[in-house]
Amino acid sequence: MEHIHGHQLCVLLADDDEDDRTFFREALDELGIQTLLHTVTDGVQLLELVLRKESLLPDLIFLDLNMPGKNGKECLREIRAIPHLRDTPVIIFSTSANLRDIDETFHNGASLYVQKPSGFTLMVELLDKVFRINWGDHISKADRSKFYFS
Repeated sequence: MEHIHGHQLCVLLADDDEDDRTFFREALDELGIQTLLHTVTDGVQLLELVLRKESLLPDLIFLDLNMPGKNGKECLREIRAIPHLRDTPVIIFSTSANLRDIDETFHNGASLYVQKPSGFTLMVELLDKVFRINWGDHISKADRSKFYFS
């Protein structure tokens, strides 16, 4: 998938770990996915960006749970309250596989929960699966059994 709705894919990644942001960018490059990738290092920056630039309508938001300032759970609740982002797919992108985190983010409107892979090859494979999802269908049919990727 290189385009959604006939335009370049706009991806927003919120993650405080510089290595994870670099891995993510390199994995997208490896897949050849043409994206406009915006990265922020915490939840405060994420919310400032999406509220300040209403013209920035990401096609997908990748959200780490454990960030300083505002954590991913707080951001998710606020994102779902922003009218122009209410239907934007939010992918939780975390090292945690804690069932409580998975359940809480599912109930708060996350579209998918992805456990960060340990290596680059696994990152490429996982992102390939994520970008192949038919998001219109996935969002309209929230299914807990299809919510968690590892």
